[in-house]
Amino acid sequence: MNTTTMNEYLPLRDVVFQTLRQAILRGELEPGERLMEIHLAERLGVSRTPIREAIRKLELEGLVVMIPRRGAIVASITEKDLKNVLEVRRTLEILAAEVACERITPELLEELGKAREEFRRLKGTKDVTALAAADVRFHEIIYEATDNARLIHILNNLREQMYRYRLEYLKDKKSHERLDEEHQKIYNGIRNGDKKSVAAVVWEHIDNQEQAILTDIREQQA
Repeated sequence: MNTTTMNEYLPLRDVVFQTLRQAILRGELEPGERLMEIHLAERLGVSRTPIREAIRKLELEGLVVMIPRRGAIVASITEKDLKNVLEVRRTLEILAAEVACERITPELLEELGKAREEFRRLKGTKDVTALAAADVRFHEIIYEATDNARLIHILNNLREQMYRYRLEYLKDKKSHERLDEEHQKIYNGIRNGDKKSVAAVVWEHIDNQEQAILTDIREQQA
């Protein structure tokens, strides 16, 4: 876990919470791993109190579960959890893309095109973290184009919850070509203000990810 990402300007309890949250979402703390207060306190250079508070908040988010006689464990995502998250995300991603059709500025449309090209440039790379960052940037611009702070906040939160599974999805190079094609269709739809086509391709975009991640979960459980 990289402690250099800790934000010194936030209250300590928030710093610890955000650091542990990101470590879980990025797979640095893996599903099933025990969160031992003493060990984490030593690694982060803090007392056990903010660690304990952070673990309680992570439990409320569903990222941590408490197991009798074992303590706090990084939660594994279940098929039901995945479907619940993506059910909400699919609806809101479609909404964001449709709103972007109406509100995107020429400047943001240009940025969206550049983000699409950056993903295309990285297509086929072994650096899935860089590819994931390019994918995230493409979607962030669409969110930004909605000019709706509440929608942006919710979508970013849902996207973060899926980050560790997005990396697994991107390890399969066959997904790169599919994502590139979907990005192109989304870009074209938003540029043309075509809400119907954008809604259809975003549905397909999320559905393809859901099926791939479900397959990965089932293989891990087999």
